Amino acid sequence: MRKKFLITTFLAMAGIVTLTGCSKEKSEVTTEQAKVTEINFMIPDWGVPPQSMLDEFEKNSGIKVNVETVSWDDMRNKIAIAANGNKAAADVFEVDWSWVGEFNSANWLEPIELSQEDIEDIPSITTFIVDGKVLAVPYANDFRIAYYNKNIYGEAGLEEPQTWNDIVTNMEILKEKNILKYPYTFPLNANEATTTSFIWLTYLRDGKVFNEDGTLNRENALTTLKFIDDMLKKELINPANLTLNGLDSYRQILSKDAAFMVGPTSFIARATDPNQSKAIGEIEVILPPGKDGKATQTMALTEAVGVSSLSENKEAAKEFVKWYTSKETQRAFFKEISAIPTRTSILNAVIDAGEIKNPGAMKETALLVKSPFPTGVPAYYAEMSNGIYNAINSMASGNMTPEQALEEIDLKIKELLKENEK
Repeated sequence: MRKKFLITTFLAMAGIVTLTGCSKEKSEVTTEQAKVTEINFMIPDWGVPPQSMLDEFEKNSGIKVNVETVSWDDMRNKIAIAANGNKAAADVFEVDWSWVGEFNSANWLEPIELSQEDIEDIPSITTFIVDGKVLAVPYANDFRIAYYNKNIYGEAGLEEPQTWNDIVTNMEILKEKNILKYPYTFPLNANEATTTSFIWLTYLRDGKVFNEDGTLNRENALTTLKFIDDMLKKELINPANLTLNGLDSYRQILSKDAAFMVGPTSFIARATDPNQSKAIGEIEVILPPGKDGKATQTMALTEAVGVSSLSENKEAAKEFVKWYTSKETQRAFFKEISAIPTRTSILNAVIDAGEIKNPGAMKETALLVKSPFPTGVPAYYAEMSNGIYNAINSMASGNMTPEQALEEIDLKIKELLKENEK
């Protein structure tokens, strides 16, 4: 009887130990689950990482990333509406280069600490540094580079252009020889592409668009406006560009309706894609022309990611941004989502590996990336852009002279500067 009692007692005790062990294991699992931090990431569809990469990031960091895909056009408004209600639209979100001034002025961005090595590896980050603070980190590269059709040029006995004066002469010859009706392409519609084109053209040639006090450099701006007006009057630019969007204007180099342009880096890939280009093997990617020789600076229209100053998970959000823009992730992104690396080291690596077809002067041009805004992108950029593209479109439509367009743009910028001093 005693033996039976001891056995029963032993089994009962063993059960208690077992149950206690199970309870402990469940407690540990629960604790581990509690350690997972969740953040929300708002990004256009072109910047969404593969789920496998997000899963790996969560496994290594304990940070779960919930992705909300939002169109670029809606992004800024969503961020602004949420911030006005003292809430974060997301812990991490897209920051376009043109929003930096506005977002900084409104205190919507949390500074991010990066090493000097990282900063030097990302030339376009200068646009996102305000008062020495990194407000967002670029993830997708898009700087202005030049393209010309070597076959069309060769037909006219022309060589690679070095200066903007060469461009005028080249385009005139192509038209005189009836090789092309409208050999040069340049956006002229009343939209953002026309503003950025005005800025990069002035910057490439003269190196200064805005003065140190934020005012327009009138001399250089007038030179650009006269150049555009002259090219239109000589019928070297297709008048259809007044109503075409920027991308369709640029596509004229692919259809062989234009022989030269300065445009987005995405056209390096487009030029070798038989589904998009009729000029396979004909388009050369070159350093943009400058005033007296090749340009010594170019402009980047870069996409970045930043951390909301209203986020309740700032540290986790910063850790995600650093992972999202790291060397390893940029290398993987190029393969997975075709994002051109913003890091010089990774851009060089994919070019050297032959992963970008016909890169031409891509390496050299990437090193020339600087900001045309001496004091940073202004908080009133959107309003300024509206004034610039409307004036240029009106001039291109024959409704005002370059001098009148200059006065309209200059006055608008001075008004905005005065308003923002208050």
